Amino acid sequence: MKLPPLEYVAPTSVAETVALLAQAQGDAKIISGGQSLMPMLAFRLASPKILIDLRHVPDLDRITVGDDGVTLGAKVRWVDIEQDLRLRTAHPLLADMIKHVAHYQIRNRGTVGGSLAHADPAAEMPAIAVTCDAALEIAGPEGSRTVPAASFFIGPLLAALGPSDMIVAVRLPAWPARRRRGLAEFARRKGDFAMAGVALFYDLDADGRMEDPHVGAFGVADTPLRLREVESVLAGKKPEPAVFARAVETCRASVDPPSDIHADSDYRRALLGTMLEQAMLQAERQSRDDA
Repeated sequence: MKLPPLEYVAPTSVAETVALLAQAQGDAKIISGGQSLMPMLAFRLASPKILIDLRHVPDLDRITVGDDGVTLGAKVRWVDIEQDLRLRTAHPLLADMIKHVAHYQIRNRGTVGGSLAHADPAAEMPAIAVTCDAALEIAGPEGSRTVPAASFFIGPLLAALGPSDMIVAVRLPAWPARRRRGLAEFARRKGDFAMAGVALFYDLDADGRMEDPHVGAFGVADTPLRLREVESVLAGKKPEPAVFARAVETCRASVDPPSDIHADSDYRRALLGTMLEQAMLQAERQSRDDA
């Protein structure tokens, strides 16, 4: 289908973009990579009067690595993350994520900000943001504000963005050297959205016990989840089979996935437990390899 009639503008600054959004009074959409928005426009799932292209807005395509963590500009593409060798040590879970994101053509155009704003509960980037306690920098008519990822996603394709707001960047905390991580997901075809997925990490203390575990789930609820009950099972324990088995059991008991045309609730619940087990085994192998 053809796109709906609309006005196209290409501002040259964040301030100009926000002003255009405010003038449109909720009848504008921002486009960068366009990998989610263009199909929505074609199928009339979105019909804005104004399309605001970020191509001329500077500095939003930067990846900054520092002692306090990693900052990704809203226009950073998946291929930029894939090719930035610094991230393999600065944030390896982020680097691992790219292996699961869509296909080459999508990774060559899709952006971090677009994925976060689209807020698909089965997408990897929102799940990584929630799991890693990321913070989003949002620009709006009243200035800039910071929103924790945990409170940013409020429903399927629904984020805490006002009609005049735009994502500027996402900040992920620093990654300690002794941190271990895992990421596992299952999709019907490689590159499809996950039917269930898990991202996790934990630090190891001097006795080899798991410290400050973070466990995130995606594809099984209206938003990405932190599995707090699973984290409680892992905290203070050594990464051993009996602990993992208890974590899987807790995981399956703590979620209530929806049924849809791809899988029913029970299948997704069982699948999530399997993904958790795979992710934990990935992390445990890192511990053994470094021993």
